[in-house]
Amino acid sequence: MVMTIIAAVVGLLIGLAGGYVLWQNALKKRGALMITEAKKAAEQHKKDRALEAKERFLNLKEEHERAVQKRDQKLAERQNSFREKDERLKKSIEEYKKDQRNLEREKETLAKKRESLDSRVREVEKLRDKQIAELESLSGMTEEEAKQQMIQALKDKAKLDAQAIVQNTIEEAKLTANQEAKKVVIQSIQRVATENAIENAVSVFNIENDDIKGKIIGREGRNIRAIEAATGVEIIVDDTPEAILLSCFDPVRREIARLSMHKLVSDGRIHPARVEEVVAKTTKQIEEEIVQIGKRTAIDLGIHGLHPELIKTVGRMKYRSSYGQNLLQHSREVANLCAIMASELGLNPKIAKRAGLLHDIGKVPHEETDLPHAILGMQWAEKYGEKPEVCNAIGAHHDEIEMTSLISPIVQVCDAISGARPGARRMVADSYIQRLKDLENVAYDFDGVTKAYAIQAGRELRVMVESEKVTDAMAAQISYDISQKIQTEMTYPGQVKVTVIRELRSVNVAK
Repeated sequence: MVMTIIAAVVGLLIGLAGGYVLWQNALKKRGALMITEAKKAAEQHKKDRALEAKERFLNLKEEHERAVQKRDQKLAERQNSFREKDERLKKSIEEYKKDQRNLEREKETLAKKRESLDSRVREVEKLRDKQIAELESLSGMTEEEAKQQMIQALKDKAKLDAQAIVQNTIEEAKLTANQEAKKVVIQSIQRVATENAIENAVSVFNIENDDIKGKIIGREGRNIRAIEAATGVEIIVDDTPEAILLSCFDPVRREIARLSMHKLVSDGRIHPARVEEVVAKTTKQIEEEIVQIGKRTAIDLGIHGLHPELIKTVGRMKYRSSYGQNLLQHSREVANLCAIMASELGLNPKIAKRAGLLHDIGKVPHEETDLPHAILGMQWAEKYGEKPEVCNAIGAHHDEIEMTSLISPIVQVCDAISGARPGARRMVADSYIQRLKDLENVAYDFDGVTKAYAIQAGRELRVMVESEKVTDAMAAQISYDISQKIQTEMTYPGQVKVTVIRELRSVNVAK
């Protein structure tokens, strides 16, 4: 049993050894076969690569030959071009040489002609000198004396001709002056909108009968002078039945004068002291009315939380116009348009309406300033606590600053819509009012001036001075200085009459 197992194990080992030997032989044969195939594949790959390289070389050679051929062709074309240019240059040189030779010949010819002319000129000068000498001997005057005599004769003749022309021109101007003046006046009347000027500069005060005109004028005109001095409004009392005209470019002054005259006429007591008292009360009443107008406007538009100063500024718009258009009405239109447009665009209509109402508040300044009205209005809005969107819309509606909110272009567009409709505005009225304001400001630059009023459509400036500071001689000097300043600094049609009024008052109170 043991021997059998041993024999079996030995046989198994021998079998494994024989199998291993056979497996090794098979591996060697397979490796040799793979090496042979690999060599064949490498040889074939080498041949393929060689063929590809040869083909690429041939292609590169052909491209190189074509490039060389093109380059040779370009070089040949350039050589031909250079050859043609060289030939043209040679021809040009030959032509230039020919021209030079021709110029030399012409120079020689001209030199000969010049010599001939010089000789002739010398001969002519000799003959002229000879003739002048003969003429001097015959006339008994030298050449210089003859020249002076001829010049004097020409001057006398020119003076006579000029005097005749001037006289004819003057006579013709006298004949046509009236006709031309009438033509200019008619053209001016045709081009001016009379109803607009009346609406912006004149108010009519109706009276019951013409007897009241005498009371308003007063003894030696003292009552009417007192009213004009207190209100700054020119009162025109003419033959118009039951009516007196109040003329002033400032609507607030006209309204104060109208209400004051209504109170004076109703009361019946008209004298300088009463006039000043009534005008002071009426001025206070107008200021209160301005506040009420501002409040009503804000309530009508549904705008809340406005600063009292802004409310007062809005109320003051009623008595201002922008190019002939009432400023308050214009601002209300812009506010409503802004609200509608903002609603259509999905924006806040309340902010848009607020910005539309306040966009022109800079046009009613408390005092004169050089700032544009948009910038001034923006500064006021910032000062009185308005939102940044509203302030930017006010300042940017004339492109003085950059727009940073969508409300700003809406205000700008609505302002243009309100002002651009036919008949809404007139440039003439606004420039006329500004000229009258500038005329009054000229007077305020002088010391001692208390009040200054431009009347007669800017043809007269009345200046009130303090009697304590200004003497009669100084008043005359101030009148002259103001007229000279107006003449040098302002542009105006016609003439401006400057009247300086110095009044001494002595007031005592009996107790």
